[in-house]
Amino acid sequence: MYRYDEFDHKLVGERVEQFQRQVDRRLSGEMTEDQFKPLRLMNGLYMQLHAYMLRVNVPYGSLSSKQMRAFAHIARTYDKDFGHFTTRQNIQYNWVKLEDTPQILRELAEVEVTAIQSSGNCVRNITADQYSGRVAEEIADPRIYCELLRQYSVLHPEFSYLPRKFKIAVTGSPKDRAAVALHDIGLRMHRNDAGEIGFEVLVGGGQGRTPFIAHTIRDWIEPENILSYVEAILRIYNMHGRRDNIHKARIKIIVNQMGIEKYRELVDDDFERIKESTLKIPQEEIDRINAYFAPPEYEELADITAELDELRNTDAAFDRWMTSNVVEHKAPGYSIVNITLKAPGRVPGDISADDMDTVADLADHYSFGEIRVSHRQNLTFVDVQQRDLHTLWQELDALELATPNLGQLTDIICCPGLDYCNLANARSIPVANDINQHFLDVDRLALVGDLTVNISGCMNACGHHHVGNIGILGVDKRGKEFFQLTLGGSSDENSSLGDRLGPGLPQEEVPAAIEAIVDRYLELRDSGERFLDTYRRVGIEPFKEAVYNQGGRDAA
Repeated sequence: MYRYDEFDHKLVGERVEQFQRQVDRRLSGEMTEDQFKPLRLMNGLYMQLHAYMLRVNVPYGSLSSKQMRAFAHIARTYDKDFGHFTTRQNIQYNWVKLEDTPQILRELAEVEVTAIQSSGNCVRNITADQYSGRVAEEIADPRIYCELLRQYSVLHPEFSYLPRKFKIAVTGSPKDRAAVALHDIGLRMHRNDAGEIGFEVLVGGGQGRTPFIAHTIRDWIEPENILSYVEAILRIYNMHGRRDNIHKARIKIIVNQMGIEKYRELVDDDFERIKESTLKIPQEEIDRINAYFAPPEYEELADITAELDELRNTDAAFDRWMTSNVVEHKAPGYSIVNITLKAPGRVPGDISADDMDTVADLADHYSFGEIRVSHRQNLTFVDVQQRDLHTLWQELDALELATPNLGQLTDIICCPGLDYCNLANARSIPVANDINQHFLDVDRLALVGDLTVNISGCMNACGHHHVGNIGILGVDKRGKEFFQLTLGGSSDENSSLGDRLGPGLPQEEVPAAIEAIVDRYLELRDSGERFLDTYRRVGIEPFKEAVYNQGGRDAA
């Protein structure tokens, strides 16, 4: 994992002390809330319904056990004993006090964690595939370039106050687990015709009230030029982005109004001017950063597939977990293990301080002290020996962290909604809990297979409802909470936006509507078809009929 150098330590230390002075001025009344707001946002501090919320960066989703223990300490000492992992691979604390925030940031800095630019109109935390560096299909580890982009963008004088927030995601695999097409900039690693590794660059993706799938602005670019090309994209956005209307300020609006061809022309002109500048990355620097991400020294392990199969044949629960939550590792004898924070009754993405400490201990014992955060609000151990899988499963199961539902209907992305957020129209957490309780049968979940459900409490789409196979959006209808369903969304390498199913439903009718959709899917699917495949084949009408015609409901 990347370790801070002297420049990182100096920058973070100075920023904490600067923020301490800003907080003191706010508390004394010397600074108004309007004056304080852009300063606190650049340090990850939001004002929510009931308290301040602190958003802490987890760069490219990689955590050490030491950092996880620090997260537990912060939750226990300064919050209500829990944290919330987000779709940005960050952790949020929902109940912090303003006067405590500088000290929290000091303590986080001791374990090389910051909240710098986790909020505000700047380049936010850069995200990546949670399996980076470990999965067999990967072309190269994308975290190297995430770290280079992080160092480049932190407090960049030209891009610290952009027209609107800016998000970048990077993947090094053909299978996209980083949702790159839903970002302001998405970088997808692949090989050109000569077999050289480079990036496809996508631009203008995003969700919210005007969602768009990103456009490819360049099919392939050399790794050495990635910083200068990203700078050119940002520079054009900074010049042309609207600052007079918050709803039209994102790069997705500019790209889709201007057209990708015109935007590409402007970017390419700027890129040609700067590509031979100091932004060009020498191979020595790529190699230096790469060394930080070198994998651990793996043992040469015997194949124990037969032993695992015997355990799976005699223990159905272990077999379900292996099928759902364990992924092939590139090193023989090792596996990638996913920990879903989606047990029945659990708020999606939430984890208690005690569980954080225990997960850190398990990571030390089973996975070289490393933990990853996924954009689906789950955790991952990336280096587990296969001979330890059964024991690890038992320990996770005792913590209710072994729910065998990864990528299934109850592995729900969910924003905090109206329980916390002053922007929300509806409560999303109770809807997630209702669905989770409605689909407790693990065998039925396995039968349904891959089916993502994403829930947002408002059009800002923090729950990524636009790209759920089933998306659920909370809306306000004359002071009452209703939930609008969309079908057919996807955030993978074949990204798509969902289609609106029909009128919004009251909360109590949502689980039955999901049940009707699932039943119709099982009736219609061909052998081996995922829900998304079936939906793309048959269209929305059969599902609309299933939901709105049951019990005489009118679909008009």
